Amino acid sequence: MAEEMSRTRVMFNDMLNLPRGKYVPVDVAAGGKIGFARGAFAVSYDRDLLPVPGCGVYDGLPDMDLILDAERRKGWQAGTEIALGDLHVDGEPFGLCPRSTLKRAIKDWEALGLSPMVGLETEAYIFQRDQDGIWRPYETPGAFVYGTGPENDPRGVMDDIWEAAHHAKIPIESMNGEYDNGQFELTLRFDHALKACDDAFLMKTLAREIALKKGLLLTFMPRPVPDRGGSGLHVNFSFVGKDNQNQIAPNGVLSDLGQHCIAGLIHHHEALAGLLAVTVNSYDRLAAGSLAGYWANWAEDHRLVTTRCSTSSPKSARLEHRMADCATSPYQAVAAVLQAARLGVAGNMPLQPAEDLDGLENVRERRHIPSGLDKSLEALDKDVMLRQAVGEAYCDGLLYLKRDEFKRLLNKSVDEIRDFYLPFV
Repeated sequence: MAEEMSRTRVMFNDMLNLPRGKYVPVDVAAGGKIGFARGAFAVSYDRDLLPVPGCGVYDGLPDMDLILDAERRKGWQAGTEIALGDLHVDGEPFGLCPRSTLKRAIKDWEALGLSPMVGLETEAYIFQRDQDGIWRPYETPGAFVYGTGPENDPRGVMDDIWEAAHHAKIPIESMNGEYDNGQFELTLRFDHALKACDDAFLMKTLAREIALKKGLLLTFMPRPVPDRGGSGLHVNFSFVGKDNQNQIAPNGVLSDLGQHCIAGLIHHHEALAGLLAVTVNSYDRLAAGSLAGYWANWAEDHRLVTTRCSTSSPKSARLEHRMADCATSPYQAVAAVLQAARLGVAGNMPLQPAEDLDGLENVRERRHIPSGLDKSLEALDKDVMLRQAVGEAYCDGLLYLKRDEFKRLLNKSVDEIRDFYLPFV
């Protein structure tokens, strides 16, 4: 017998990657439109109201409407369905809406006769409270990389996330222990770009809520423990043409399309950091010799470059961009990667030689991401082509919000920065 739905959880993702929304009766959601205050996008992590451009802070905090998708998704809470949608103002897409920003990127690619396919790999740590109420890393004394079972997860958090995701029809491809104790990788299946990001948004929300029910905190913070590894968001993508064939390496060799995509990502490398690594803590993860997107480079099947390509199978060939972390909205991250790649195609950009050194101690490339959030935001502000591609209004709002955040955390200790982000990321 089908589960009776008593309420609808209407949800949208904001620039801080928070799952904002409301519970409403099912018949109210059936109307297809739910109102919110635009000022939701002007509220910082510590709940200060900021004059973020586009939010109408000095105009009475006017409304925006969440225009709901016709489809309802099964939730993970009893009797609760999920409704996602796009934010509109005065009948037009709201310039600060991450989901609308991604939709525009998809539309730009579809104008070229190509449909973006995306698979997202996420990484997270689990924390538990000690006897003094302080959050400490999850105790997993027998954990090891690619571990499964109780040695890696004695409280069965991943088991419960798997079951809840299965119930909610969120397509998990794999789960396993990551490099460090208490760290896990949760990978989602490839799908059309919008569906893939919807799944990632809901999966993050679900995972944190399942952990909290067990008295634990699951965090996607880029590097919550200074002496342990970082957690990233790897954006895997390819394109399907009108013939329904993968266009990255249709003959088992990286195509011209793939080469131009990588060239665009490398060309906009520094500015991309302002869209993909959007917390102060992100720059504790991004460093030389790490398995993250530090250098402006690429190679085939090389995990120490920023853009790794896989062309061994024409059907599953893909590009993997490794700079982002899960503090970033998945919609924003994928939109930024797709637009930078598209600019490489539009400009017919030539591709530099692949990295052929180890990446740990030796690299050919000398360009790398800026040294901190403030400098990455400056790089984004100066990259007119990327700003226009992603959306001027979107970038203006993000720059204001994140510059304020950087100032708040200036001269704070590592622990203070961790405590600032931990409840939300």
